[in-house]
Amino acid sequence: MLSSSKRRLLTALLQARRWPFQPSRDMRLVQFQAPHLVGPHLGLESENGGGLINLNTFDPTLPKTMTEFLEQGETTLSVARRALAAQLPVLPRAEVTFLAPVTRPDKVVCVGMNYVDHCKEQNVPVPKEPIIFSKFGSSIVGPYDEIVLPPESQEVDWEVELAVVIGKTGKHIKATDAMAHVAGFTVAHDVSARDWQMGRNGKQWLLGKTFDTFCPLGPALVTKDSVADPHNLKICCRVNGEVVQSSSTKQMVFGIEALIAWVSRFVTLYPGDIILTGTPPGVGVFRKPPVFLKKGDEVQCEIEELGVIINKVV
Repeated sequence: MLSSSKRRLLTALLQARRWPFQPSRDMRLVQFQAPHLVGPHLGLESENGGGLINLNTFDPTLPKTMTEFLEQGETTLSVARRALAAQLPVLPRAEVTFLAPVTRPDKVVCVGMNYVDHCKEQNVPVPKEPIIFSKFGSSIVGPYDEIVLPPESQEVDWEVELAVVIGKTGKHIKATDAMAHVAGFTVAHDVSARDWQMGRNGKQWLLGKTFDTFCPLGPALVTKDSVADPHNLKICCRVNGEVVQSSSTKQMVFGIEALIAWVSRFVTLYPGDIILTGTPPGVGVFRKPPVFLKKGDEVQCEIEELGVIINKVV
């Protein structure tokens, strides 16, 4: 029998899938745990919102973490393609625990003010160069894990974002070569403590962005060849069922290739590194009056072709 929390989660997933996004049947890599398995495993979603194929059962020689999987490049991807085509047994979704598709990356690079419509809602100029900040890896949680309100902040806000997952090491990458370094995409929630981001710590953004649980990711790493156009995806955030952000990634000021070229001027990008590409308008801090997350809220972040993450605020 399902627990009450799992029943609520399944109900929310079904409600989320009523949004007019079409499910993808392409390669959707996940990290997961299950009661009958020891430690984390790698899997494939059978479809957006579907059950899981256990890749480590299909080929026990595969690594059990996404970063190691990505480091092996085409060797492991070819195994995943064979598994996808093999019509293997599927683990029911309710019997597994989804982890973030990437855990413990070398770095999480974030981009501020990267949607034209988000700049307009603040009445600020569109940046001429990407605005870069970061989160620590310890902020990452899974697609259905809880967001914990820190006692240090009274102004915790939501931000749905498209996340790019790096699949190939590179430095000084040309924009024309950037997509060769991308493994795929996932949904991110850049949870933000606005009082720390905007008013404290010298108005540096880092502390306000990187409290524990402030970076839910998932549900899957959707490989780049499975996404028609990452620069033309509907992107949406709902709080307690109410749409608070709704836009398109075509509103991004700097596209994925430009961001990779820019960031790799300064740091080496490694497999598993994550780039959060910015958020559209509708965040709580710029509402009149401002609105912030509170205990008991449920936040759903959804991106076309990629899926939905659902996180309860505690």
